[in-house]
Amino acid sequence: MLDRVLAAARARADEAVARLRTWVEQPSFSSDVAAVNAMGALLRDAFGAVDGLRGDVRPGGDGSGDHLWWRTAAWDRTAAGRVLLVGHHDTVFPPGTFEGWRVDGDLARGPGVLDMKGGIAVVYTALAALADAGALASLPVAFVSVADEEVGSPDSRPLLEEIARGAACALVFEAGRAGDAIITRRKGTGGLTVEVHGRAAHAGNHHADGINAIWALARFVDAAQRQTDYDRGVTVNVGVIAGGTSRNTVPARAECGVDLRFVRAEDGRDVVDRLRAIAGEIAADTGARFDVRGGVRRPPLERTPESVALYERYARAARASGLGDAECDLIGGGSDANTISALGVPCIDGLGPRGAGFHTHDEYIELSSLPLRTEALLRFLLDG
Repeated sequence: MLDRVLAAARARADEAVARLRTWVEQPSFSSDVAAVNAMGALLRDAFGAVDGLRGDVRPGGDGSGDHLWWRTAAWDRTAAGRVLLVGHHDTVFPPGTFEGWRVDGDLARGPGVLDMKGGIAVVYTALAALADAGALASLPVAFVSVADEEVGSPDSRPLLEEIARGAACALVFEAGRAGDAIITRRKGTGGLTVEVHGRAAHAGNHHADGINAIWALARFVDAAQRQTDYDRGVTVNVGVIAGGTSRNTVPARAECGVDLRFVRAEDGRDVVDRLRAIAGEIAADTGARFDVRGGVRRPPLERTPESVALYERYARAARASGLGDAECDLIGGGSDANTISALGVPCIDGLGPRGAGFHTHDEYIELSSLPLRTEALLRFLLDG
């Protein structure tokens, strides 16, 4: 069976590149709902033609494109051994900023080619090859592609949790790393918007009557930055700040944006609680009013004995396919793997084609890695 399936995948190699080009040439910036749904329509055409897959659409909420998923009859029939494949079809590039497809030797460049339409091409080719060989229907496999991953998956998270709950494992096809390293750990992410309300006054005539919102916020910023603890893998970064109206006015309002990263879930909760407490302490001392919004957005993808076993199983398939099999160093950015792993589902990530430059105008994949990643996925699924 493996030989038949691998032969079917090789027969679809040219189609995989052609479809990937079509997908890359279709812009799908997260906030451009019409464009994201146009990309989704291309996926529905492709996956809808795979014999043995049933598809569903979860309409996006306000400001989000539609989320898509397909599954086999075996997935519906039994919960035992379910394998969830995960992708997203939105990109970070606003219209007109980075478009088109270009091939230079083994490198294909374009928006989303690596992050992560190339990963979707791997999944599509593998499932189509399994169907061609008559092996798909008996596998309890599903594939979900969400429309808002690049903005943190706020709308698709309930769907991801609904589909993933109870799965035996999940494979996420985000950008492949150098040397084909397999991701088993990602930091959790969070964000806060901190708005401070003081009292305006003339800086010359009535300075004592004012409450300086910028000063109160500056005290918060200093205290917040001091919560960074590299030994624990916790970072706090105030990346945006604004406030005031004129040099000679005591400012009545100031605001900042805070980014949070953490390795352990409890550290994420702790740092959010501490920042809220700091805001309360400064408010009591200055008379300013603090409005702190936000919190943990994505829990960390933590390395567990179960995820290590999953990594080792996939690594065997990768080695047999001619790929590297190293375990990736800790990744600072989050993905949908974080959300799924928080449910207790073993999860690995970074299984898309090899490349670099994601989120830049030099985003590319190595085309030669597409069939290798497809073969690794097929070996993994048939080895189960």
